[in-house]
Amino acid sequence: MNGADTAWIIVATALVLFMTLPGLALFYGGLVRARNVLSVFMHCYAIACLMSVLWLAAGYSIAFGDGNALWGGLGKAFLTGVDADSLSGSLPEVLFFAFQMTFAIITPALIVGAYVERIGFGFVLLFSALWMLLCYAPVTHWIWGGGFLADGGIFGETGVRDFAGGIVVHETAGLAALVLAVMLGARREKAKPPHNPGMVMIGAAMLWVGWFGFNGGSQLAADGGAAMALTVTHLSAATASLTWALWERIKFGKASLVGLVTGTIAGLASITPASGFVGPIEALIIGAMAGILCQEAVNLVKNKLHLDDTLDVFAVHGVGGIFGTIMIAVFGAGSFAAQLGSLAIVGVYTVVVTVVIALAVKLVTPLRVDAETEVNGLDLSAHGERAYDLTS
Repeated sequence: MNGADTAWIIVATALVLFMTLPGLALFYGGLVRARNVLSVFMHCYAIACLMSVLWLAAGYSIAFGDGNALWGGLGKAFLTGVDADSLSGSLPEVLFFAFQMTFAIITPALIVGAYVERIGFGFVLLFSALWMLLCYAPVTHWIWGGGFLADGGIFGETGVRDFAGGIVVHETAGLAALVLAVMLGARREKAKPPHNPGMVMIGAAMLWVGWFGFNGGSQLAADGGAAMALTVTHLSAATASLTWALWERIKFGKASLVGLVTGTIAGLASITPASGFVGPIEALIIGAMAGILCQEAVNLVKNKLHLDDTLDVFAVHGVGGIFGTIMIAVFGAGSFAAQLGSLAIVGVYTVVVTVVIALAVKLVTPLRVDAETEVNGLDLSAHGERAYDLTS
């Protein structure tokens, strides 16, 4: 065990959990109507709790167990055979488990943005549980757990390059979000502006800070590689924020706060897979392109395809993660065959599994709330609470 590595990954684990609670919850919560903000908080918080337990029960073993090229098996279910002295590289394995658990929390939580304001709470829990175990965990094994897309797999000794989750986290969550948006259909009422842009900014700022643990921690060591990953992450986020705001100003005559901070998230998602393979100049290029590319993707999904991916999960996270994964090959740090092939394989798998799980869960609990509940808001109808007491 290396003490410095261990200390850094303990901090990184806390930072990545901070991304979901409270970062993502506030970011998403500010974007919806006032009558639905608590339901968003409830989704994010409950998913964090449920994924933690399921990661212990089976998720970690499926992703990082000693199985075969397709899945890790159940040999490490409930951390069987793992104690405080067990090592994973230079880290205590229980710490590696905890660090990866925070990734298993935020990935299904990202999908929340696609279905807010109209989905049943029971569906959220059951779908998220099955999706993490049957989609996220196997894909994690394929790429990070020594599976068939990793080094020595079907793409040879180089394998796919995905440093911190462009495919594992952002592509899977983005495509699952798009599938659920299609299956749910649009909200009954016309979309309205975010009820609290200030809350959106605070959440985005927390995500930005937490992302240092997400990307810097993925080095799994306290060294120069972690420092470079952290630095390029920051530069991409900053640049994408500026280009999103500039593009917005050119198109609409004004740059909005929500647009500026959405650009931040686009830059962060785009640099995630490449953060261990590029330097500052490449980070500036990725960020500059991401701010415009993801904004145009929002326009495509919402205005051209007329899909109600409510908080633009696919356009920002999905497109950003896919773009960053391809840029690894553009900058010569990976092969196009491995990058594009892995994107295609994981993409098809994610779509198919998401559809099957959603259809199966619909047989048990409703996918969408009734019209009255949706109009009145999920906070009071589903959870018996209001975010704001406007009478006091």
